[in-house]
Amino acid sequence: MKAWRVMLMALSFLMLNGCLVTFKQAPIVAQPAPKQLLGKWTSKDAWGQARNLTIRAIDKTRYEAVVYPKGEPKSRERYTFIVARHGSRWYASAVLPAKLGGNYTLNGFEVNDNGELVVYDLDLDQVKQAVGQSTLSGDPVETSEGSGVQINSPSATVFSYLDDPANSDVFVEVARYQRVAK
Repeated sequence: MKAWRVMLMALSFLMLNGCLVTFKQAPIVAQPAPKQLLGKWTSKDAWGQARNLTIRAIDKTRYEAVVYPKGEPKSRERYTFIVARHGSRWYASAVLPAKLGGNYTLNGFEVNDNGELVVYDLDLDQVKQAVGQSTLSGDPVETSEGSGVQINSPSATVFSYLDDPANSDVFVEVARYQRVAK
């Protein structure tokens, strides 16, 4: 699970404890990222281990996140992702490895007024509840990393759900990075 957690720290960059929300289709259409997202970042994971994160542009709408534990540059993990702005929020999405179903992720992020990169993940329980209430269409999934839900709803339905003020707490903070001083 370490590689999966490293991936999520890079994108969601996030820690899911084996539970995740995925999407059958890419939930966003790629747009250029805010320039302040690019660069070098550092954080501590849930175990207190320092992590380095570098985000760079591959082209106009694709980005690469490289993450590794501090002091272990040979343990680099690389992930390609896209971003899009919807309403007042920024989102990132990446294709999962085949062992996790090969579907898509969706995470929120912001670079706040303090210059920190804050990453958010969808709360699995709330998304499952939305599926149970038929607000979203989805199916339970089991992977080698644990149970989750795959959302089958079209993007318009997903973002209608996410934009509803009643669902403002569907995203939970999972990582907070500080920019590396030059």
